[in-house]
Amino acid sequence: MNNISQALATSGFKTIDFLILIVYLILLVGLGLFLSRNKGGKEKTANDYFLAGNTLTWWAVGASLIAANISAEQFIGMSGTGFRDGIAIAAYEVMAAITLVVIGKFLLPVMLDRKIFTIPQFLRERYNDGVGLAFSILWLFLYVFVNLTSVAWLGALAIEQILGLQGMAVSIFGIEVSMRMLIIFGLFLVAGIYSIYGGLASVAWTDVMQVTFLVGGGLVTAYVALSEMAGVFGTDTLGALGKVFHDLTTGAHAQDVHFHLVIQQSHNADAFANVPGIAAVVGGVWLTNLGYWGFNQYIIQKGLAAKNIDEAKKGLVFAGFLKILIPFIVVLPGICAYYIMQNPDAFAGMNLQGKINVADDAYPWLIRNFTPTGIKGLSFAALTAAIISSLASMFNSTSTLFTMDIYKKYINRNAGDKQLVGVGRLVAVAALVIALVAVKPLLGGLDQAFQYIQEYSGFIYPGIIVVFGLGLLWKRASSLAAVWTAILTIPMGVLFKVTLGDVAFQFRAGYIFIILFTFFVIVSYFDKKTVGCEQPSESDRKAMLLWSKILGGAGVLMIVAAAIVTTLGAMNPGADPDSNLIAYLNDIGFQAFFFFGVLVGSSAVWLYSNSMDKVRDEKALPINLGLFATTRSYTYGTIGIAVITLLLYVILW
Repeated sequence: MNNISQALATSGFKTIDFLILIVYLILLVGLGLFLSRNKGGKEKTANDYFLAGNTLTWWAVGASLIAANISAEQFIGMSGTGFRDGIAIAAYEVMAAITLVVIGKFLLPVMLDRKIFTIPQFLRERYNDGVGLAFSILWLFLYVFVNLTSVAWLGALAIEQILGLQGMAVSIFGIEVSMRMLIIFGLFLVAGIYSIYGGLASVAWTDVMQVTFLVGGGLVTAYVALSEMAGVFGTDTLGALGKVFHDLTTGAHAQDVHFHLVIQQSHNADAFANVPGIAAVVGGVWLTNLGYWGFNQYIIQKGLAAKNIDEAKKGLVFAGFLKILIPFIVVLPGICAYYIMQNPDAFAGMNLQGKINVADDAYPWLIRNFTPTGIKGLSFAALTAAIISSLASMFNSTSTLFTMDIYKKYINRNAGDKQLVGVGRLVAVAALVIALVAVKPLLGGLDQAFQYIQEYSGFIYPGIIVVFGLGLLWKRASSLAAVWTAILTIPMGVLFKVTLGDVAFQFRAGYIFIILFTFFVIVSYFDKKTVGCEQPSESDRKAMLLWSKILGGAGVLMIVAAAIVTTLGAMNPGADPDSNLIAYLNDIGFQAFFFFGVLVGSSAVWLYSNSMDKVRDEKALPINLGLFATTRSYTYGTIGIAVITLLLYVILW
């Protein structure tokens, strides 16, 4: 205990910082329990508990989406990648904003129209019970043994680093327990108290407060770090940012990738392997984003709980704007830490404590050294908010999946609302206990937990996009094709990892998508379990044919351009990328347009089929183009996100 007290005393945290954190936690739990109360003594229905009674407004949907998404993976992992590789990792965040707009227009309206509780429920209704059950079990294992454990482990690791408690333990009833496990237990306990009792309403409405701390605390941390650097430079905060940008893009750092959103392979091969040039714009990042934001239960459940389709769509646009802020919250501090490490003499007078031994130490090191008393507590609360909000969402979604897709479907079909809510709470408690027991055996021996999680999750996204996307949008998508695509997805990921291990993940994921999409379409066309169907209205048919030609033509042009650039590059392998256009295009990963051409062109396939085929799969969804209509505010929001994204790439290309 003396060692722990000494560590806390030398961490730079004062009493006021810990008071800020304690007040925040009390407010969080108190608000969650207050919002979860049964109004008028009424018992919660299943819809109240699992979908917040479909009461979420657009700002609650957007805030809850971001709060569920941002966790220690971003604050620690992404900031660490920013320290090592630069701002290119922000492509995941920026392109996620574009992805949210696409999901809001084309995918979420269909799911809301079908009154979906869970993603596997949609699979069951669209294909068959086997496909739905398989994905229910897959996601339950993923949430309990990967998501819950990894978020808690990385969060506790970050808290240990910030407070200087690494490797310490306490004795409880004669049993030595590590500080990391105590922190994990505390995180689970706080997240569980209000989310398990109150359901999604508690999670979503408290997320509004959480995202305020998350964004506010993160921005303050970045601002204070730059302000401290400005004092050394003798400039203001904006001037400090300008100097850092200038110094890392000119002179000896002319080929430094830290302030480039598009990385050249010849400038930094290691960074390119993580974020391969324009593949981060038009490559496999689309599979990751569409799979994560569109078909991940603990994320999309917030959209399914919206008051109506318009509120859900506006919520996704709001989340898109918040997502664009994330690079400034988590990536920019990592770059500042890198700059300081590159110029130790300039900052020698600041008496900086500790070192950055590995990249993931960057964000905790900044908080310890640059945030003043009071602001440290706010920054710490922001990090804690990010971790707890993600855990709370995962507890709720785990209980929703088991209760609605397994218990109600296969164990007790006649269960009433009170029984369903009770089972949901028990399942969430069980998930908490199992994750607490499993976290150390699963992650204790991993040095790169963040990278491991990304690689594992990436194995399943190509198949998820094909099965879910075509199931939503294509009337010929068959159950047979869905089952075999699901079976092939993970083996394909493993095969490509083994045979093409040196190829960037985003390229491998793109190749797998092309194979699985082609396979799915061929099997669906050979499947004879079809029924006759009415043709769409003449106006809808003409609209679908027009867009099939536009998207098909665009896809072909992309594939042809990628083939030409790749072929010409192979004919002149020794060309200098800094002076030869073809060599430069290959150096930034132009071959990603093979994948993007197929992704765009795939839309032409289902659009043409929907407009012309006279048969459909026996469980196909009705074609209703009216679901894709958007309001003027949605259009303006989409344009705003697109313009900001374009400006960022123009400035930081």
